[in-house]
Amino acid sequence: MRRKLVVGNWKMNGNRLANTELLAGIEAAGPFVADVAVCAPFPYLSEVALALQGKRIAWGAQDCSSHESGAFTGEVSAAMLAEFACKYVIVGHSERRAYHAESDQLVADKAKAALAHHITPIVCVGETLAEREAGQTDAVVKRQLSAVIHTLGHCIPQIVVAYEPVWAIGTGKTATPEQAQAVHAVLRLQLRAATPKSDDMQILYGGSVKPDNAATLFSQPDIDGGLIGGASLKAADFAAICRAAA
Repeated sequence: MRRKLVVGNWKMNGNRLANTELLAGIEAAGPFVADVAVCAPFPYLSEVALALQGKRIAWGAQDCSSHESGAFTGEVSAAMLAEFACKYVIVGHSERRAYHAESDQLVADKAKAALAHHITPIVCVGETLAEREAGQTDAVVKRQLSAVIHTLGHCIPQIVVAYEPVWAIGTGKTATPEQAQAVHAVLRLQLRAATPKSDDMQILYGGSVKPDNAATLFSQPDIDGGLIGGASLKAADFAAICRAAA
């Protein structure tokens, strides 16, 4: 049976005091049955790593470069993250795809760079509202994941996939459990065609997950937890979502 995984994506939020209080609140609410991680902004990663040392909560970054090193001002390599024992890195989040014009292939290359340094990439896929209304949801997410499958080859079982419908991120709208499960099933089928280990791979749902809808979402057969945005900034809400993944 696949373990549930709940990952908090803090995005560009937080400060040193707030981060300390948030992590203390999450830790105090545990331990959790599900695996739990937080992905913090780059400036706070070393402090988060120190605060979570020896704890049951893992940590990760929100992005990494596809390059190993070089003249890439403002970029952070997977090698740098690995020096701090980073466990996860989010790649291909819809905000990166939209605001930084990241292509499917670039996302795949970032996932490959992460794996080269033994960091688990959380690969995000998802459709816009216009694409859903045009009946293109399956085609879009399959195209996005296909680039990663092609690039990683036999290493594909080492990633985590996160389905995040763009229209449900930060909008308060949430895909119904049935809508989310339908897309997760499509992704599972695509992974099954790529690797015999697909049934062991975690596929997370992200998009306005809250304490009051988490349990219903996580009870779906192909939803293995969540990638949590706004609710991950409140210790009580995030802890409730982690408990819902039991």
